Amino acid sequence: MTNDEKRQTVTRHPSVMPIEVIAGFIAAVAAVFMLWFILSNEQSLIIVVLTGLVFALCLVVLLMLLLDPEPVRARQTDSMLQLSSSLVDLMSEGLDNKAANGICAKLLPNTSAIAVAITDRETILGYVGYLEAENPSGRAIRTQATRDTIEDGNIRVLYTAEEIGLPTNATMIQAAIIVPLRVGHEVRGTLKFYYRKAKQITETQRSIAQGFGSLISTELAAIELEEQRELTTVMELKMLQNQINPHFLFNTINTIASLIRTDPQKARELLREFAVFYRSTLENSQDLIEFSREVTQTQRYFMFEVARFGEDRLELEVDLWSDDALDDFPVEEIRVPPFLLQPLVENSVKHAMPAEGKLTVYITASADGQDLLVKVADDGVGMTEETRQNILHPESQTGLGIAVKNVHDRMCGYYGPDAEMCVESKLGEGTAVTLRFPNILIEESD
Repeated sequence: MTNDEKRQTVTRHPSVMPIEVIAGFIAAVAAVFMLWFILSNEQSLIIVVLTGLVFALCLVVLLMLLLDPEPVRARQTDSMLQLSSSLVDLMSEGLDNKAANGICAKLLPNTSAIAVAITDRETILGYVGYLEAENPSGRAIRTQATRDTIEDGNIRVLYTAEEIGLPTNATMIQAAIIVPLRVGHEVRGTLKFYYRKAKQITETQRSIAQGFGSLISTELAAIELEEQRELTTVMELKMLQNQINPHFLFNTINTIASLIRTDPQKARELLREFAVFYRSTLENSQDLIEFSREVTQTQRYFMFEVARFGEDRLELEVDLWSDDALDDFPVEEIRVPPFLLQPLVENSVKHAMPAEGKLTVYITASADGQDLLVKVADDGVGMTEETRQNILHPESQTGLGIAVKNVHDRMCGYYGPDAEMCVESKLGEGTAVTLRFPNILIEESD
């Protein structure tokens, strides 16, 4: 071995051997020694009896371990679970260079390998062990076997340096296991274990390599799924923001223009509020805002509709404190996703207003255990049961359906499957949409 290779050899700390295995080994050695002692020495009866008792005890311990290996398996399983958990924690922000090196450092002492590496499709992400300094993060993949694994997605067990793609007489690495890291049908990289001798690749080593390769692949898929969910939520919000413009932009401008002659002061007030409204609409792209801000934005929207249709045709009533259970709870400070209430109120104005008479829209809040219920109701024309059943259907992509479905999907995206949207309606009597925020009273009160 050259001096450089010696410097590159990493001091490995093997896994702690289960105490049951140590006890079994000691018992076996002691039993053999005691048997030899009895047979090869003429001693007093007492010494022989005592030695025999120790021999018997050692045999009992050994038999117990052989007949009941469950404690050993339990310790090994617990060790693997803890290691798996620590690898998942390292990947909480994705599989970058820091995470990859951390994973390699944790895997190395739990295998017979002299080096562990992780790559993406082009470069080394992490490398720990023998020749570590020669394989820094960011270096291009050098071995043909790694490139072949990325290409065809097959696990490779290699027993010579030549098969790996390394110079035969210039390295201690003489065997390897290369596991593809998959997300769906696409290979995103590899997990590699390098060994000093081919005989070190046992069925246990294969299982470890394949198991941790699957674990890393699963976590990569989970991270990507979460990123896609967040992106989808943002895109849906942007779509909702853009959808607001054609709904009432020109109608509001026409309303303000008509008021310039008849009520200049009112026109100035509406124009000022209109600017505030749209600025807030564009700014409300963050994940969560205070509930009071969402209510204020909805009230501002409704003001333009009242200016358009008249106070004798539209009215909005907001009551967030009528439930005694919320007397001491700051409902207005609860943080919620933006654009939950306004699309529902807008739907009432667009679809529930009767041909004659007044439409009143109500926004109320109540407690149901630790859940917060927010209801948007109207006394308008209502809808048929068929229409009510269809508005949450995935195929509903226009009009009433797309706005309600968008709110429903974002509720589930932020609060999980316990979040609910309940739509009740009677033809000729009105519609009520209730949003359930699960366990939010616990979170906000802590």
